Amino acid sequence: MKALNEGDAEATSTFQIPLGPQHPALAESESFTLTVDGERVVDASLRIGYVHRGIEKALEAGTYIQNLYLIERICGICSHAHTFCYSQNIDEALGIETPPRARFLRTILMELGRIHSHLLWLGLAGHEVGFDTLFMYTWRDREAIMDLQELITGNRVNFAFYTIGGVRRDISGPTIERIKKVLKVIRDRMRYYKWVALNERTFLKRTVGVGILRTEDALRYCAVGPTARGSNVKRDVRKDDPHGAYDEIPFNVITYDGCDVASRTLVRIDEILESANIVEYALDHLPSGPIRVKVPRSVPPNETISRVEAPRGELFHYLKSNGTEKPERYKVRTPTLANLASIRTMLVGGYLADVPIAIASIDPCFCCTDRVTVINEGLGSREVWTLDRLRKYAEDWYRRR
Repeated sequence: MKALNEGDAEATSTFQIPLGPQHPALAESESFTLTVDGERVVDASLRIGYVHRGIEKALEAGTYIQNLYLIERICGICSHAHTFCYSQNIDEALGIETPPRARFLRTILMELGRIHSHLLWLGLAGHEVGFDTLFMYTWRDREAIMDLQELITGNRVNFAFYTIGGVRRDISGPTIERIKKVLKVIRDRMRYYKWVALNERTFLKRTVGVGILRTEDALRYCAVGPTARGSNVKRDVRKDDPHGAYDEIPFNVITYDGCDVASRTLVRIDEILESANIVEYALDHLPSGPIRVKVPRSVPPNETISRVEAPRGELFHYLKSNGTEKPERYKVRTPTLANLASIRTMLVGGYLADVPIAIASIDPCFCCTDRVTVINEGLGSREVWTLDRLRKYAEDWYRRR
């Protein structure tokens, strides 16, 4: 802790407190510097870049098929979103049309993943405010969704379900009935959790009026996903730029106008109910036909972009192909990066004790957000490091220490 402007009698009560890079409230390494006056946060700054893994650069060394397995490991919680976005991007670059049944199957797994992600967040939010009963309940229900994902794909985390030109696996009648049965239970549980979020004093005291992000600030800082929708911004890629089968499935975009952690919680709870409706509708209207089409290994020279509505918000992929089996450039913009600019606004004016839940309310995933930029000043030109050079730099850096 460091006092600001030491010697100034009026400023001696203001201190800088580091939160991170390692901290019990942070599942991943990031650094927040909080300026506090008593228990109030008067300023905040963020430094990212502690868990960069070089995936974008590594994608240039793999073929389009090999990269399916790497792109899925950008994030363990929304791996389905990344492979969906990637497959859709390569489909676009190849100029192929995904079979209707494959588009519906992609959408079904995407929405099951959204339910899984939101349940995980709801449990962690309860944990952050000391409401561990909610944590235990929601994670128990989350297991049922993970069992469904395993039933459909054979895996619980990285699914290897999406592929270029469609999906790898189909679903049958018994699986459909099992999915519907689980969704019925999830609906009942979510109605109870909504009652808890609206009536439980333990939760209300720690979420209502906490982490304020006004509508105009959400628009100014380009917030996405439940973070934006909790500030009454009706922005959802599923409606704004339909992908998969979303243009054929009726659903509502959920918004709340409380602009606080409580509103972001209610958005996610209602979105779980909407996701259950989407999955059930997709199952009832599942087209017949093939689940994938044959595609070439090489992608002609092209530039394409792909967007999907990941559980945390808009996920953006960019591809530059050069006619070979490997991409020339692949860029990923995650929803957490879009929401980081809003964090300072959420923290300033609040209490120090509310910082963990305010940060958690954007559902941050720092490992898929962090990037590294190397700037050599004075050279007069831009220099891009090779993977070998980056590896050698890391080895030399650790050897010196």
